[in-house]
Amino acid sequence: MKLFEKNEITFAVILIVIYVVGISMMQRFSEAIGIGFFAEMLFCIVLSAALLIFIRRNGLTQYLGLKAPAVSAGKMLLYLPLLLLGGIGLCFGIGAEFSVTESVTRTVMMLCVGFLEEVIFRGFLFRGIAKQNLTRGVVISSLTFALGHFVNLLNGSDILENTLQVLFAAAVGFLLVFIFMRTESILPCILFHGFNNCMTAFATGALLKERLGDSAADLLIVSVQMVIAGAYLLYITKLPKRSLPEKA
Repeated sequence: MKLFEKNEITFAVILIVIYVVGISMMQRFSEAIGIGFFAEMLFCIVLSAALLIFIRRNGLTQYLGLKAPAVSAGKMLLYLPLLLLGGIGLCFGIGAEFSVTESVTRTVMMLCVGFLEEVIFRGFLFRGIAKQNLTRGVVISSLTFALGHFVNLLNGSDILENTLQVLFAAAVGFLLVFIFMRTESILPCILFHGFNNCMTAFATGALLKERLGDSAADLLIVSVQMVIAGAYLLYITKLPKRSLPEKA
């Protein structure tokens, strides 16, 4: 807690390093034991539990937006654009990329990832920077979140696929930080993030890839997602501004 009180930004950066390095190291353990995502899942569960304990013990629940939204679901269009954003890939092909065991471990891991990345990037990092400059907090937290996805290149991701992932993450980063600012709640961001991550395991895009090829299909899907994210972001920016709660 002393480090957090002294410098929230440094605290957030340390969390980011622990999270990114930890995930990368755990992937190698999973490969060694032959159960995909198993070690990553355990790491994410432990880190999520540790953060929850830290947040509750230090009275940061309200500060980080772990509460019900202050804006009605109706004014947020029932969050339907988020459901569309996360589920649109299913319209272009559904399949099981992993075994049953790996699907379970990956799903649990991705749900934890949704919580961890939102609390770290939209919670600790954004709030720490926003105290000095709100605009800077929005931009840096969103772009840091997006650029962090380039670490997937080290794990063997295709460069085009990874670049599209980073662009999508940037759009989503800006969208989610505005949802947090307008609703005072990070819970919709966590739920969407977990949902979107889980859907990527089953959205194959096979229907488009058969007609357009892998690269063109991926580009089209991400383009549609960017349009949805941009349109929803424009709508949210028109909602009344709210003041985020301070620490208790």
